[in-house]
Amino acid sequence: MKGYKLTWIIPSSYEGKMMREFLIDQHLSKRTLTAVKFDEGRITINGHEENVRYHLSSGDFLEVRFPEEKPSDTLVAEQSALSIVYEDEDVLVIDKPWGMKSIPTKDEPKGSLANAVLGYFAKSGVSSTVHIVTRLDKDTSGLVLVAKHRHVHHLFSLQQKKREIKRTYKAFAEGVLDNGCGIIEEPIGRKSDSIIEREVRSDGLYALTQYRVEEQFPGFAYIELRLETGRTHQIRVHLSFIGHPLAGDDLYGGSLKLIGRQALHCGELSFFHPVKKDWLSLEAPLPCDMRTLLENNGKRDPFRQD
Repeated sequence: MKGYKLTWIIPSSYEGKMMREFLIDQHLSKRTLTAVKFDEGRITINGHEENVRYHLSSGDFLEVRFPEEKPSDTLVAEQSALSIVYEDEDVLVIDKPWGMKSIPTKDEPKGSLANAVLGYFAKSGVSSTVHIVTRLDKDTSGLVLVAKHRHVHHLFSLQQKKREIKRTYKAFAEGVLDNGCGIIEEPIGRKSDSIIEREVRSDGLYALTQYRVEEQFPGFAYIELRLETGRTHQIRVHLSFIGHPLAGDDLYGGSLKLIGRQALHCGELSFFHPVKKDWLSLEAPLPCDMRTLLENNGKRDPFRQD
């Protein structure tokens, strides 16, 4: 199995400083350093094992080998086809099909993206469990960001707090959106009588959604959305709140006449690679069912009663 490691060439600014200070500046948490020390990890300088109290010299080659990650016994590895958009030693980006859960549940322990990723890791010799950074609802398709190690996941979590991971969605919203673009800035919280549904409520968490109409058809609009926050069901709740629910989203007032699932697709994902230190922008095309709606061009109002 391939263990995870990170390497650095020590810059002159850390001359004479303790290794611990450098590693903390690289956002290795004390918990991570403890795991490296006691759980069969390894830290070397120029090929020789050292501890975090070692005083660095400019040009030193520092390598941290992390302990092997073991997945939960409840997560079952499955060999399922994955549409991989990008992959390197640290990151995996997948175009998830609609109808697939991001993570398993107690009632449905198999068939999720996490099951498939764990199977892919086992086949590829990656010694890790599954760290999904950006989840999607079961019936939402599109790009999902996965970290290959808990430390990389931690670095992405820091980016999420700063709202530095950007996602752009394509969707079909019911009705006629008179404004070409708009901002929905309403707090979202759990609906008091449901464990699944969310709603706009004054005691909810801050949420902001931007939208732009790409094309208006009879009875529905093809729109692009960008999120400034990542609340559960945010797009679905916000569009329903303004009276334009997602087509196919019967949980939040949408009709199934146009499409059989919520017409939502994460088509663009941009993030700063926390290890390679550069920006990545990735895209995934519309799935067949949404593309068919565009190709049919909305020539008649699908909600009209003839």
